[in-house]
Amino acid sequence: MVSKIGINIVTEFEKADLDKNGNINRDEWDKLKLEDHRRQMVDEDKKRDSQRHMTWFALSGMVLYPVVILACSIFGFDAAAGLITDIASIYIVSVSGLCAAYFGFTAMNGKKTGVSK
Repeated sequence: MVSKIGINIVTEFEKADLDKNGNINRDEWDKLKLEDHRRQMVDEDKKRDSQRHMTWFALSGMVLYPVVILACSIFGFDAAAGLITDIASIYIVSVSGLCAAYFGFTAMNGKKTGVSK
């Protein structure tokens, strides 16, 4: 397809029509479905990886939080240690909720698909 200004524009249909006959036959349709399925698998894998990294980062932060408070106290930053301690209750509850939601939804998804880890 050529636009009004003379630029050749390739539509999604033209990309899918591999033999360029103007129709999408069964083989081309199967290739489209296979490519779509592959993309969905890659997207799901990336989603799981990013959720896993988020959870590990959150759990690491929750474990290191008391270490940061202790380090502030040791190095004489008592005001900073006090401020960090004041925030601790909100931080710990938030990270715990995040991790609980991740593990809960992962367990529900495993039951729905029949996969157990």
